[in-house]
Amino acid sequence: MRRLAANLLGFATFGLALPLPAAMAEWRIDPTHSRVIFDVEHAGFSYAIGAVSAPTGHVRYDPEGWEGASVEVVLPMATLDFGDGDWNRTMQGRRWFDVARHPTARFRSTRIEARDATQAVLHGELTIRDVVVPIVLHLRRNAVKRHPLTLRRTAGFSATAELDRRAFGLEAYPSMIGHAVRVRIEVEAIRTRRAPPAPEGATPSMPLEPVHAHPQHD
Repeated sequence: MRRLAANLLGFATFGLALPLPAAMAEWRIDPTHSRVIFDVEHAGFSYAIGAVSAPTGHVRYDPEGWEGASVEVVLPMATLDFGDGDWNRTMQGRRWFDVARHPTARFRSTRIEARDATQAVLHGELTIRDVVVPIVLHLRRNAVKRHPLTLRRTAGFSATAELDRRAFGLEAYPSMIGHAVRVRIEVEAIRTRRAPPAPEGATPSMPLEPVHAHPQHD
């Protein structure tokens, strides 16, 4: 009995030492090369353009296919930028994004539908001012390869979506500002570690190691 227990323990220990599946991996979003850009109609004259920079989070993705892919992103709303200091302060104020009380916006995917090898439809939930709204992203994988400068395995994605600002309680100036918001997202993500498939309904853990600055920015 002791020998059997020892054999089982040795087998279990060996199993824990085996490498995790190579295909499914977690990728840490690179805040330097990722951004959310959006526009909204401004009094019929133009489309006001804003951006939120330095997102953090992770992507769970197998370059061989979309199945099981997921993403979680945190957007620091203090980086909200419309190109003018006064305008930024207004939009970050209580009447709009209320950044003092709601410093982050968050996106969490819920499911993904593959279209082909490079395109998919990503369903998820966007939280702004503690209001959670389902959204749909049209996603394109641009590249998965080693970065020529860092030599780290990097994945690049682009996505688009359309939102209604009123769904988040952003209802001010309805005759002046359009309600439809067009969103464009650019993401670069760096592979951090291999990861086993997540249990159904579970939230993948986010690796903690920092993304170092790229040499071209030193």
